[in-house]
Amino acid sequence: MKNYISITAAFILLACQNGSETLTKLYSLPKKLKEVSGILYSEKDKMFWTLEDSGNANKIYGLSAQDGTIQKRITIADTPNIDWEDITKDKKGNLYIGDFGNNDNTRKDLCIYKIDKTSLQKETAVPAYKVSFSYPEQKEFPPKKTKLFFDAEGFFEYNGNFYLFTKNRSRGFDGTVLVYRFPNRAGNHKALLMGEFKTCGNYNHCAVTSAAISPDASKIVLLTHDKVFLFENFKGDNFLKGTQKSFKLNHFSQKEAVCFKDNKTLIIADEKTNKLGGNVYEVSLEKLKSIP
Repeated sequence: MKNYISITAAFILLACQNGSETLTKLYSLPKKLKEVSGILYSEKDKMFWTLEDSGNANKIYGLSAQDGTIQKRITIADTPNIDWEDITKDKKGNLYIGDFGNNDNTRKDLCIYKIDKTSLQKETAVPAYKVSFSYPEQKEFPPKKTKLFFDAEGFFEYNGNFYLFTKNRSRGFDGTVLVYRFPNRAGNHKALLMGEFKTCGNYNHCAVTSAAISPDASKIVLLTHDKVFLFENFKGDNFLKGTQKSFKLNHFSQKEAVCFKDNKTLIIADEKTNKLGGNVYEVSLEKLKSIP
């Protein structure tokens, strides 16, 4: 669901953009795509797959990696866009749509849809299956305003499981992010809480809006409006047991989507808000690590 940046933040955005060289703008998104909420890269097709969140069509879009033009539009049949918040893929090239936006922490129909790679040549696709899940720690719908931990905008698939990183909407935001795992398998699942960590205490700067894992599975990143959190040197899926670093992008906008183009390069997209943003950017991990 939408989460518009305040007017004050927009002024910050202008100030930061004018002096930023951290991100390289590749191109503007097509005007049709004003509320991009997830992105992934397909090396085979040389294409970015993207989608939009609630209030938009139940479609995914294939963008040319060269110039950002829309090359494919696929309607996901009989699949309402309640709040599509991220898109990812598995090692075989199948895509997954995360319909788990939950601003008010009231939903009981959280799910992920699998789109088989063989459907990506069609104009209409039917999900291969639906993965429904719930958070065992959530006992009230909604919880108290100080316990709104059950929205999410970022996930990825790894070794037959989904990993989901929550977006904290609690009053008195303290940066707490919950990490959940559940199987990539049709049916209803109770998500397993793997752990938690803190970003920072400022919601506008540290609420997680997307997540991605590198092709070699050695790194994961989480995105906020102006930061990237990098996790490395972990074993298996013990992501929180490795090293954790945060990097300022020196660029404030409503960033909603991140993916790895390769093991060393990130692609980031932001929504168009107050006539600002609506672009696709590139940045290398090496460059992020070089920022003082």
